[in-house]
This record gives sequence, structure tokens and C-alpha cells, in this order.
Amino acid sequence: MGSSGVAPPTVGPHLACIMDGNGRWAKRRGLPRTAGHTAGEEALAMTVRNAAQRGVGWLTVFGFSTENWVRPASEVRHILDLHRKLFGRIKDLNDNNVRVNWIGRPFDEPGSRTPNAIQKAIAQAIDDTKHNTGMMLTVAFDYGSRAEITRAARRAAEHNEPISVATLAAELYDSRLPPVDLLVRTSGESRISNFLLWQSTSARVYFTDCSWPDFDAQQLDQALALLRRSPA
Repeated sequence: MGSSGVAPPTVGPHLACIMDGNGRWAKRRGLPRTAGHTAGEEALAMTVRNAAQRGVGWLTVFGFSTENWVRPASEVRHILDLHRKLFGRIKDLNDNNVRVNWIGRPFDEPGSRTPNAIQKAIAQAIDDTKHNTGMMLTVAFDYGSRAEITRAARRAAEHNEPISVATLAAELYDSRLPPVDLLVRTSGESRISNFLLWQSTSARVYFTDCSWPDFDAQQLDQALALLRRSPA
């Protein structure tokens, strides 16, 4: 678990984002897929600022899945470089009072594929933002929800704990994360793709045809508006 050891915020909704459509955004413009990922990283930095300014308490983003390793090696390297850049935006994070967190396959467990350079960047970002008191930005990297739940069940069994909602919840990658209030997926896909399955059981879902690089403050406001609507 990549926590900072500091309790997360106690106010504000939990927003989760599946940042889809970078490659298609680039293709429509005649650009390489890597250009789409670069634009997506900038959109994420903007979304972090916008979400923090709007009182979001937790922002969890699907940075890199356990399935993404099968992508072409050059594309994977580019995405990894962008993540290192993201974790290096310390001034911007501190200016917005944002704390960094991480969830994914633990670095010291079998199956983990997070390169050492990314591990160091994550650890440094967590340490450099641990004294902030605002929004908690959690990056899901080398993450898959099925792997998370399977690991939780295995650890509960190893500890001779009865399998229950409470014991499994306590063994998730970061048991401090509250339930997701709003799940956003961009680029016209209407599925949640093995992301925060446990945490999203009661979440409202916002699907948009907008590609992630075009996800701006207006799109964010439209998504957050779902939280202000009363149930039918």
C-alpha cells in the first residue's frame, strides 16, 4: 500500500476516473499514440487542480492497469515516463494542497512489475506532499481490481480471519479509501474495466463521449452535477 501514513481528508466526495481515449484522440489528429498520452497527462494535471478547487476530497485515477503491460514496449516506456513526470509535479501539488497516494500490486510481492524509477518517484511524491491537508490524489498503477480482491481474500485466509465484508475491506491495497461516490469514464466506453470494483458498489457513473485529453472543467462540473441530483 502506497499511503503516506496520514489520515485522508474527511470531507468532500470520492471521484474516480478511468482516463480513456488518449490513443483515439491522437489518431483523429494524425498524431502518434504517444502524443495522446502526453496530452492526457496534461489533462490529468488540470483535473487535479480543478477537482481540488471544487472541494473533491479524494480523486482516484486509473493510471496503468495490470493488463496494460501487453501494449507495445515503446508506448509503455512513454507512459512510464509520463507517470514519473506526474509524480514530479510537487510544486503544483503543494500549491493545491494535494496529497499523493498510490494503489497497485505491492512492490515487494510476486507479480509486481513497477520499475524501480517509478517506485522511487511514487515514494518521493508521497513524502513530499504528506503534510498537505487537502484532496488525496490516489494513482492506481499496476492495478487491477480482481487482483486486489483476490489478494485481500488470500491475506485474510493467511491470517486465519473469517471471510467477510469487513475482513476483506481491511485487506485491500488501501483500506482508508472511502467508497467511490462518482465514477467517470471518458471516450464513449460504457464499462468500468476492472477498476475499483469493490469500492464502487454504490457509485453514480458518468459516461462521456469526450476523450480524456479534452476532459476540462466544464466536463468535470457536468459529472459532479450528478452528485447534486436527488434519487428518483
